[in-house]
Amino acid sequence: MAMAFKMATTGMWVTDECKNSFMELKWKKVHRYIVFKIDEKCRLVTVDKVGSSGESYDDLAASLPDDDCRYAVFDFDFVTVDNCRKSCWEIWTGSNPNAFNNHEIFSKMLYATSKDGLRRVLDGIHYELQATDPTEMGFDLIKDRAK
Repeated sequence: MAMAFKMATTGMWVTDECKNSFMELKWKKVHRYIVFKIDEKCRLVTVDKVGSSGESYDDLAASLPDDDCRYAVFDFDFVTVDNCRKSCWEIWTGSNPNAFNNHEIFSKMLYATSKDGLRRVLDGIHYELQATDPTEMGFDLIKDRAK
Protein backbone atom coordinates (compact mmCIF):
# COMPACT_ATOMS: atom_id res chain seq x y z
CA MET A 1 0.00 0.00 0.00
CA ALA A 2 1.26 3.49 -0.86
CA MET A 3 2.10 5.82 1.94
CA ALA A 4 0.67 9.27 2.37
CA PHE A 5 1.53 12.17 4.62
CA LYS A 6 -1.29 13.75 6.62
CA MET A 7 -1.73 17.49 6.80
CA ALA A 8 -3.09 18.10 10.28
CA THR A 9 -4.82 21.40 9.63
CA THR A 10 -7.18 20.15 6.93
CA GLY A 11 -7.15 16.38 7.31
CA MET A 12 -5.79 16.09 3.75
CA TRP A 13 -3.22 13.47 2.87
CA VAL A 14 -0.34 14.04 0.45
CA THR A 15 0.36 10.92 -1.60
CA ASP A 16 3.80 9.38 -1.98
CA GLU A 17 3.55 10.15 -5.68
CA CYS A 18 3.64 13.88 -4.86
CA LYS A 19 6.81 13.61 -2.81
CA ASN A 20 8.48 11.16 -5.22
CA SER A 21 7.71 13.35 -8.25
CA PHE A 22 9.15 16.36 -6.45
CA MET A 23 12.33 14.45 -5.59
CA GLU A 24 12.68 13.46 -9.26
CA LEU A 25 12.29 17.13 -10.23
CA LYS A 26 14.70 18.33 -7.55
CA TRP A 27 17.49 15.75 -7.77
CA LYS A 28 17.20 13.96 -11.10
CA LYS A 29 15.87 16.90 -13.17
CA VAL A 30 13.53 14.59 -15.11
CA HIS A 31 10.58 16.97 -14.64
CA ARG A 32 10.37 20.71 -15.22
CA TYR A 33 7.15 21.18 -13.32
CA ILE A 34 4.49 19.34 -11.37
CA VAL A 35 0.85 20.31 -11.01
CA PHE A 36 -0.95 18.99 -7.93
CA LYS A 37 -4.66 18.83 -7.24
CA ILE A 38 -6.84 18.00 -4.29
CA ASP A 39 -9.20 15.06 -4.62
CA GLU A 40 -11.88 16.26 -2.23
CA LYS A 41 -13.72 12.93 -2.07
CA CYS A 42 -10.63 10.95 -1.10
CA ARG A 43 -9.08 13.82 0.91
CA LEU A 44 -5.82 13.42 -1.01
CA VAL A 45 -3.38 15.77 -2.69
CA THR A 46 -2.33 13.99 -5.88
CA VAL A 47 -0.22 14.65 -8.97
CA ASP A 48 -2.37 16.10 -11.74
CA LYS A 49 0.30 16.62 -14.42
CA VAL A 50 4.06 16.36 -14.77
CA GLY A 51 5.97 18.39 -17.35
CA SER A 52 9.03 16.82 -18.96
CA SER A 53 12.43 18.43 -18.53
CA GLY A 54 12.13 20.04 -21.97
CA GLU A 55 8.91 21.90 -21.21
CA SER A 56 8.76 25.60 -20.42
CA TYR A 57 7.05 27.91 -17.99
CA ASP A 58 4.53 28.72 -20.72
CA ASP A 59 3.72 24.99 -20.96
CA LEU A 60 3.01 24.96 -17.23
CA ALA A 61 0.78 28.03 -17.47
CA ALA A 62 -1.12 26.50 -20.40
CA SER A 63 -1.72 23.26 -18.48
CA LEU A 64 -3.58 24.94 -15.61
CA PRO A 65 -7.39 24.86 -15.59
CA ASP A 66 -9.31 28.12 -15.93
CA ASP A 67 -12.04 27.09 -13.54
CA ASP A 68 -10.35 25.41 -10.59
CA CYS A 69 -7.47 25.73 -8.17
CA ARG A 70 -4.16 23.90 -8.41
CA TYR A 71 -0.77 23.84 -6.75
CA ALA A 72 2.25 23.87 -9.00
CA VAL A 73 6.00 23.56 -8.57
CA PHE A 74 8.33 24.80 -11.28
CA ASP A 75 12.08 24.11 -11.53
CA PHE A 76 13.27 27.60 -12.26
CA ASP A 77 16.88 27.65 -13.51
CA PHE A 78 18.51 31.02 -14.08
CA VAL A 79 21.81 32.88 -14.06
CA THR A 80 22.28 35.71 -11.56
CA VAL A 81 23.83 39.10 -12.33
CA ASP A 82 27.05 37.68 -10.80
CA ASN A 83 26.98 34.95 -13.48
CA CYS A 84 26.06 32.25 -10.94
CA ARG A 85 23.76 29.44 -12.04
CA LYS A 86 20.85 28.94 -9.63
CA SER A 87 17.93 26.62 -9.40
CA CYS A 88 14.91 27.21 -7.23
CA TRP A 89 11.52 25.65 -6.82
CA GLU A 90 8.40 27.65 -6.45
CA ILE A 91 5.03 26.55 -5.18
CA TRP A 92 1.93 28.53 -5.86
CA THR A 93 -1.79 28.24 -5.90
CA GLY A 94 -4.05 29.62 -8.54
CA SER A 95 -7.74 29.95 -9.11
CA ASN A 96 -10.21 31.72 -11.31
CA PRO A 97 -10.94 35.10 -9.67
CA ASN A 98 -14.38 35.21 -11.29
CA ALA A 99 -15.54 31.91 -9.79
CA PHE A 100 -18.06 32.53 -7.05
CA ASN A 101 -20.28 29.47 -6.77
CA ASN A 102 -20.26 27.61 -3.45
CA HIS A 103 -18.05 24.73 -4.66
CA GLU A 104 -15.39 27.06 -6.06
CA ILE A 105 -15.32 29.14 -2.86
CA PHE A 106 -14.93 25.93 -0.83
CA SER A 107 -12.20 24.76 -3.21
CA LYS A 108 -10.28 28.04 -2.82
CA MET A 109 -10.47 27.79 0.95
CA LEU A 110 -9.40 24.14 0.91
CA TYR A 111 -6.38 24.88 -1.28
CA ALA A 112 -5.41 27.90 0.82
CA THR A 113 -5.54 25.98 4.10
CA SER A 114 -3.78 22.87 2.74
CA LYS A 115 -0.82 24.65 1.10
CA ASP A 116 1.46 24.72 4.16
CA GLY A 117 1.11 20.97 4.68
CA LEU A 118 2.08 20.26 1.08
CA ARG A 119 5.00 22.66 1.36
CA ARG A 120 6.30 20.77 4.42
CA VAL A 121 6.19 17.47 2.49
CA LEU A 122 7.98 19.03 -0.51
CA ASP A 123 11.15 19.92 1.35
CA GLY A 124 13.26 22.56 -0.37
CA ILE A 125 10.70 24.96 -1.84
CA HIS A 126 12.44 28.34 -2.04
CA TYR A 127 9.67 30.74 -3.00
CA GLU A 128 5.92 30.92 -2.80
CA LEU A 129 3.46 32.80 -4.95
CA GLN A 130 -0.31 32.99 -5.10
CA ALA A 131 -1.86 33.85 -8.42
CA THR A 132 -5.46 34.32 -9.44
CA ASP A 133 -4.79 35.05 -13.10
CA PRO A 134 -1.93 34.68 -15.60
CA THR A 135 -0.66 38.25 -15.05
CA GLU A 136 0.20 37.34 -11.46
CA MET A 137 2.36 34.38 -12.45
CA GLY A 138 4.46 35.84 -15.23
CA PHE A 139 7.95 34.48 -15.78
CA ASP A 140 9.54 37.93 -15.29
CA LEU A 141 7.73 38.40 -11.97
CA ILE A 142 9.08 35.11 -10.67
CA LYS A 143 12.59 35.85 -11.98
CA ASP A 144 12.59 39.18 -10.09
CA ARG A 145 11.54 37.47 -6.84
CA ALA A 146 14.18 34.76 -7.16
CA LYS A 147 17.21 37.03 -7.56
